[in-house]
Amino acid sequence: MSELIPFDYNQQKIFYQKTGEGKPLVILHGWGSSSRVMMPVATNLKEIRTCYVLDLPGFGESPEPERSWSIDDYTDMVQAFIKDIIKEKTDLLVHSYGGRITLKLCSRDFGKSNIEKVLITGGAGMKPKRSFRYYYKKYLAKTLKAPFLMLPDKQREKALSKLRSTNLWKSLGSSDYSTLSGVMRETFVKSVTEYLEPTLPDIEHEVLLLWGRKDEATPIYQAERMEKGLKNSALVIIEDAAHYAFLDKPKQFSAICVAFFNG
Repeated sequence: MSELIPFDYNQQKIFYQKTGEGKPLVILHGWGSSSRVMMPVATNLKEIRTCYVLDLPGFGESPEPERSWSIDDYTDMVQAFIKDIIKEKTDLLVHSYGGRITLKLCSRDFGKSNIEKVLITGGAGMKPKRSFRYYYKKYLAKTLKAPFLMLPDKQREKALSKLRSTNLWKSLGSSDYSTLSGVMRETFVKSVTEYLEPTLPDIEHEVLLLWGRKDEATPIYQAERMEKGLKNSALVIIEDAAHYAFLDKPKQFSAICVAFFNG
């Protein structure tokens, strides 16, 4: 593994790995992941790019923020990293949650001036189709919480903490949500309840959407919606690959990346 390098951002310690040579390429991981998962991608691209692989705050070696962060907070951090560490125009390669950050960043004036090519794989941010089961669990959770919300502050927090520890409550939440600390739980909620379709018309970058056909976390219909909303994008689908297409089909994934970034 490459050396972990610290980056100080507003008293928040961010760690990243650096490998390769050539034009810079910032690589962002998904929710619950880390730079370690993305390093095989960087290793396969190190002959053509200097890869900067970040641990986003709350993941990998980067500690949790002191307060919950929004997508904009993460975007501000990545923007500062590009400005202070890279100091030149860069390409982006991002996965899942990194896609949320990228859509925000590329729609900003800074992103329009400082980011060139963008590759999004299994990117999140589009509003998902919801099943009856989802809405049933959502409103059951609200019903269970309602009586506790009328209690005084100290009693309310203690009661809600007990509720969250029950098997019934845990069964209503996603596996991502149920394993999180308080700060990261709030961060997760802020993130998944913000949909980024409004950013798409403001993005003029050349964007490659590289998806696994069997992706269930961010299904193909979300990639198609993203492609339709972007001005200059193409969707490429890798068969027999799921949400982590770069791990399922590493050689094919890397070949497509090289063709895109060198094209």
